[in-house]
Amino acid sequence: MDLFSDRTSSHTIRANQLRLWFSAAAYVLLTALQRLALGQTSLETATCGTIRARLLKIATRVTLSVRRIVLSMPDMFPCQHEFALAHARLRRLRQAI
Repeated sequence: MDLFSDRTSSHTIRANQLRLWFSAAAYVLLTALQRLALGQTSLETATCGTIRARLLKIATRVTLSVRRIVLSMPDMFPCQHEFALAHARLRRLRQAI
């Protein structure tokens, strides 16, 4: 319910099915994030809606240059420590591959 899988209001069955597939994929990604990067944090047992609201819905300014992408995040937001820890853990996983 947190990922809007209950909203199948399109007129065609294919559009509703696609919406359900996207919702299922989002659920799988969020549970993987929770399992791999959010262990031993306050979001370890959180619902998908809580993770979405606290970690993913952060106002960020994106600056594009020729060689890099710079994300400018606010100085203060509630789960800043958890976000930094999850980012570090995901970077370690990426380097291990």
